[in-house]
Amino acid sequence: MMVWIMGLVGLILGVGAGAAAFRWHQVKDRKQKVGEAEAEAGRIIDRAKSTAAKIEKESKGRAKDFETRARKNVETDIQRQKQQIKSGEQALKEKEGRLERSYSQKEAKLEHLEKDMEEASKRLDIAEKRLRTMEKEAHEKLDELKEKLNTAAGMSAEEAKRELLVAVENEARHEGAKLAAKIEEEAKEEAEKKAKKIISLAISRYSGEYTAERTVSVIALPSDEMKGKIIGREGRNIRALEAACGVDLIVDDTPEAVVISGFDPVRREVAKRALEKLMEDGRIHPSRIEEVIDKVKTDLFKNIKEDGERACFDLGVHNLNQEIIKLVGSLKYRTSYTQNNYTHSIEVGFLAGMMAAELGADVKMARRAGLLHDIGKALDHSIEGSHAVIGADFAKRHGEQEIICHAIRAHHEDEKPNSVIAHLVQAADALSGARPGARRSMMESYIQRLEGLESIGNSFDGVVRTFAVQAGREVRVMVEGSKVTDEQAVMLSRDIARKIERELNYPGQVKVTVIRETRAVEHAR
Repeated sequence: MMVWIMGLVGLILGVGAGAAAFRWHQVKDRKQKVGEAEAEAGRIIDRAKSTAAKIEKESKGRAKDFETRARKNVETDIQRQKQQIKSGEQALKEKEGRLERSYSQKEAKLEHLEKDMEEASKRLDIAEKRLRTMEKEAHEKLDELKEKLNTAAGMSAEEAKRELLVAVENEARHEGAKLAAKIEEEAKEEAEKKAKKIISLAISRYSGEYTAERTVSVIALPSDEMKGKIIGREGRNIRALEAACGVDLIVDDTPEAVVISGFDPVRREVAKRALEKLMEDGRIHPSRIEEVIDKVKTDLFKNIKEDGERACFDLGVHNLNQEIIKLVGSLKYRTSYTQNNYTHSIEVGFLAGMMAAELGADVKMARRAGLLHDIGKALDHSIEGSHAVIGADFAKRHGEQEIICHAIRAHHEDEKPNSVIAHLVQAADALSGARPGARRSMMESYIQRLEGLESIGNSFDGVVRTFAVQAGREVRVMVEGSKVTDEQAVMLSRDIARKIERELNYPGQVKVTVIRETRAVEHAR
């Protein structure tokens, strides 16, 4: 038992000794590591101090270099500014010197002018005194002459003055009429030369085609069988066509042809296209007729808009209202004295633009006004009034400028032209309508116009005979030489022209020529 206890004690003591030895070794290792760590820390601190010292030294060197460069730059800028200030001061001194010299020169001139003015004033005073003296002497001499004149003529000064004024007035009237006639003749010659040049240039640059339009359209028939289809049972097809289109169809007057008659070219065109489609299809009955006519109208109105756009494109007219474009296109189916209004409007636009270019006026504005001048003709069948006024009002409602509206309104003298554009449109319209072959007026209206021209000429005093020549373009008035003087002939031609303008409507212009001749007759016996 004792042995077991002694062994246990020895075991415990051995374990305690081993533990103490382990603990001693741990403490020793820790001390050793701490010492190594402290040594390493010392080395790191030494390196850090060395690096910091090196960085501090380099920083001081760079800071010194930067300070040196900055000081040098500042000194350079200061030197440059000083130089600029010095140059500015020098320039200012030079300018002051020039101003002083200029001031001195002007002051000297002003003094010289003042002296001259003083001398001129003195001379003027002397001249005024002389003039008053001469006026006094002249009045005295005039009084003496009046007394002598009254004594010699046996009349008072007032009576002589009145007679002298009457004589001077008559002479002045005579000379004035002669001068007016001479000036007017020279102005007419010059204006005529320039106008002929401008018009000839415009005509030579524009060459338009003419197509005479009539109030009937003719469609050829392939056979008599087709004529029977068009007429229909008891004439129902032809009545349906006439009622839907508003035209007259004549099938019996011309063999193998149908004549479409109507005053409205649009209606005639609708009937013509519809009839051609029906003949091509072969099915002709009232319901089919209505269907084809509706389709033809739709296509026609589309073509009308395209025609209006084409005219605007050709003339370079832009930004027109769509309603105005449609009216321009519909002019293709309107005529005036058998002249197609669509081609006429395009031609007037071109001619007005060319003449505007020759005169230095606004070409685009002239073309625009020329193209639109007759749009009222597409409306005047449904609105009362002159087509010029109707067209101008329509254009104004749809945004056109007043200068364009005035040119439209004034091209037939519904309003007096007051602009270059209005005069050009008026001239281009007359030129287009007056060209040979452009229009065909009816014989009755032509004769009435000639008779009207001759009757107006014969209505004036002193006129012997009046002749309308050159298709009504000129009126030749023969006057009595004993009743009408040369000066009165000038005034007579003007009065006849004004009366023709007031009382007659005519295309183009009418030339009035007054012919005065003096005849001396004697008989040999």
